[in-house]
Amino acid sequence: MLIFDYRTIGNKLLVVRRKLGLTQAELAEKSGLSDRTYADIERGKVNMRIETFLRICQALDVTPNDILTEKNASDNRSSIDIHEILEKCSLKEKETALNLLTVYLKSL
Repeated sequence: MLIFDYRTIGNKLLVVRRKLGLTQAELAEKSGLSDRTYADIERGKVNMRIETFLRICQALDVTPNDILTEKNASDNRSSIDIHEILEKCSLKEKETALNLLTVYLKSL
């Protein structure tokens, strides 16, 4: 399904950026944008030009298709929830969570 909602696109960019361990400022710099502009894009507050979107995708090493299509909206929300929880954890807690998840997935 093709995504037309800027907030959803911004959320997907947020998830990818966090997976890469980049700050908004770092990604803004890699994309040739101001920090404020990139932050507004992630919040879905601005209508970005195609060229801007392509630069962001290149900086994130993803295809436009990765960002503009979605299989299941709840999957994206779950990813954001997981990242928000893990951001608050210590390194030891993250390692423990990863180990527990690995064991759980192997048991399925």
